[in-house]
Amino acid sequence: MANLVDKINEKHMRNDIPEFRVGDTVRVDVWVKEGKKERIQAFEGLVVAKNGGSVSETFSVRKKSYGIGVTRVFPVNSPTIDKIVVVKKGLVRRAKLNFLKGMKKEYKVKERN
Repeated sequence: MANLVDKINEKHMRNDIPEFRVGDTVRVDVWVKEGKKERIQAFEGLVVAKNGGSVSETFSVRKKSYGIGVTRVFPVNSPTIDKIVVVKKGLVRRAKLNFLKGMKKEYKVKERN
């Protein structure tokens, strides 16, 4: 039974996603449907959390837009994601950066090699 589940999950997995961690700054290009038209919208921000694994893996990206913090959760294997580009590699000491929600000032992330 486990082999059957693994085969089905393997069919839905994407292998064009780059390696990224919490603390990295990424740009996620997402297909957005507006009426009959489709376009690509970029969402660039700091990876705050990664959850799950296999097919159901998700990651949260946070950015400030016009002074308001916006967090968006993306499924890694979603067909609506066109591509993910790692803009900057960051070094953090936490697995989840949820404390950023309450911060008023800008959070600085150290650069990782």
